[in-house]
Amino acid sequence: MASYQTINPFNGEVVRTVELLTAAGIEQRLAAAESAFPQWSGLSLEQRGDHLRKVAAGLRERRDEIQRVMTSEMGKLRREALAEIEKSAAACEYYADHAADYLKPQPIPTEAQRSYVIYQPIGCVMAVMPWNFPIWQVIRFLAPGLMAGNVALLKHASNVPGCADLLREVVTAAGIPVGVFDVLHIDNDQAAEVLRDRRIKAVTLTGSERAGRSIAANAGDQLKKCVMELGGSDAFVVLDDADLDLAAAAAVRSRFDNAGQTCIAAKRFILLDSIADAFVQRYIEGAQARAYGDPQDEESTLAPMARADLRAELHKQVCASVDKGAKVLLGGAPVAGSNAGYQATILDNVGPGMPAYEEELFGPVAAIIRVKDEAEAVRVANDTSFGLGGSVWTRDVLRGENVAVQLQCGAAFVNSVVKSDARLPFGGTKRSGFGRELAGPGIHEFMNIKTVYVA
Repeated sequence: MASYQTINPFNGEVVRTVELLTAAGIEQRLAAAESAFPQWSGLSLEQRGDHLRKVAAGLRERRDEIQRVMTSEMGKLRREALAEIEKSAAACEYYADHAADYLKPQPIPTEAQRSYVIYQPIGCVMAVMPWNFPIWQVIRFLAPGLMAGNVALLKHASNVPGCADLLREVVTAAGIPVGVFDVLHIDNDQAAEVLRDRRIKAVTLTGSERAGRSIAANAGDQLKKCVMELGGSDAFVVLDDADLDLAAAAAVRSRFDNAGQTCIAAKRFILLDSIADAFVQRYIEGAQARAYGDPQDEESTLAPMARADLRAELHKQVCASVDKGAKVLLGGAPVAGSNAGYQATILDNVGPGMPAYEEELFGPVAAIIRVKDEAEAVRVANDTSFGLGGSVWTRDVLRGENVAVQLQCGAAFVNSVVKSDARLPFGGTKRSGFGRELAGPGIHEFMNIKTVYVA
């Protein structure tokens, strides 16, 4: 039987050996999902909500165990892992409390006696999820999806199988029937076959652009709905009237939390010339305070990257950018003697043609881009093939809003780092993907939006 190993990114030790499912194991899970759908969708919203609240309680009860597995599998700092678990629990409670508002029939006045829109579940949704937020990314689709009445099969990233299995245990312990949510330990070829199965009605992916192209093409060939949340190269625009202490502190968090491995992390720091030097000085000081170390240690403030090969790819991007004229202000190399650590890095004089300008840097590397005025800042912010998020920093809120609405992205924040929130739609445009997760648009993505017309 085929298998793979997961490696602790901090110390390089083998965490676990995982056996891939056989064809019979995959069939058993598909059949169970199909069988569970009528029962689960037949429950009332109140009943489904009670189960979701128990999932939230289970996440909190097992928070320390989940944290340890998360940290050993993908290297997340202990406090960041605990915060992710709490955010996931809160999202379960949010959808338990508010799904009825999103799913209530919508009357529409016409010449009919009655006409309205209702929302009905479609069946089994396949989810292909990443490793960088191994609990939150799953809950982000699962909580609204289960409240909608759908069932789900999860193919998680191959380096976080323990997180997937623990989440399945929490869901099962909450009394949710067998088959409503299950985990598929499968490879990419097997995942493509599962997606083509008639019992899979839709697919949601958070991951790389390459993975998105492959899965979206497969889904399109099968005429199945899909949501793609892909990479990002978010702009962090600092205007000339910004509170530089506030902006620089936020910039450090946005770029270096989770070792910079966040789709919506600020990656391109677009600074007006008049304040650029003052901002960069503050930014360097904040980044220098990040201390690399064991992610289980409370003193550590910079985690390892999730895999050594990802670090190698990031370093190639940094070196190529420097070769093309970028200037290293801080860091610029792997952490000496580490398995997958990379120094907190700041590159200045970044411009077109460099990987730091053109590509997503999925790690703790910041790109400084200097511009002469607000109009150029907007142009540079939009001069990217990505469109996930962006932020604007200014003391003039109306000015910030005016710039924010010009950013070509799925979420624009003023005087705040970009973040996902169960109450707000989340997703991107351009090569950052399509479709939405969370809030009303997210819960409606995998539902039959049905018109009922009574003449």
